[in-house]
Amino acid sequence: MRIIDTHCHAGLTWFEPVEILLYQMNLNSIEKAVLVQYRGNYHNQYILECAQRFPGRFVPIVCVDARKPDAPTTLETWRKAGAAGVRFLPETRSPGSDPLAIWRKAAQLGMPITILGRLEQFASPEFRQVVAALPECTLILEHLAGMHRSLFTDGATEEPYTLYRQALELAGYSNTYIKIGGLGEFAQRPAVLGAKFSVAGPPPMAAMAAKAFGPRRMMWGSDYPPVSQREGYRNALQGTMEHLAFLSQEDKEWVFGKTADSVWKTA
Repeated sequence: MRIIDTHCHAGLTWFEPVEILLYQMNLNSIEKAVLVQYRGNYHNQYILECAQRFPGRFVPIVCVDARKPDAPTTLETWRKAGAAGVRFLPETRSPGSDPLAIWRKAAQLGMPITILGRLEQFASPEFRQVVAALPECTLILEHLAGMHRSLFTDGATEEPYTLYRQALELAGYSNTYIKIGGLGEFAQRPAVLGAKFSVAGPPPMAAMAAKAFGPRRMMWGSDYPPVSQREGYRNALQGTMEHLAFLSQEDKEWVFGKTADSVWKTA
């Protein structure tokens, strides 16, 4: 199975240099990784250089400051420099008469948009209106649409599931995709750790996402290096594979590689 990790970070001012990620990739037979620029950093040269230094291993995703009037031109410059996609927030807007100008520019440039947000943002009517207005954009919801384990400080409550179901309704738009990370993102660490990796009663978010989006619009991303503070890179891969045992082998091939190929044309 070809495995593509669709959510990694690397940097010199924050996180780890890319060589550390490359070591993890080689250790775990990961063919390629999508380098997602981390929030608040508009200096994208490093991740573009990573893709150039290691041909065929990295897909660079940039950030731009959409508040600036020249943001569409800046995005086009990064595209010409090798950027494969762009990262926005649900509230990202352009100044001027068209608040969605930067989103439309990404679509015009053929750049998929990966979106970092909170669950309540993805579930909101305001974000649904954004999605409905952008059928030409490829939109990828990160971290199971923001369904992080921090919502379950006192166990699974009804409110997060209600919001999650509302966020999953975005699957009704055929241009939307969803990322799943390691189980440590949305399940509790056991109080006593066993000899084999496990989590304490993993909730059904992964199955719910698979049912809503289908495996061909679902993709795995480790969230490296933050995942190292949770279950670790290898467990984020293997644990998620085992957790998705209800999927066929062909479906898993989509979640762990083919979906990324279809979005970023990495093959």
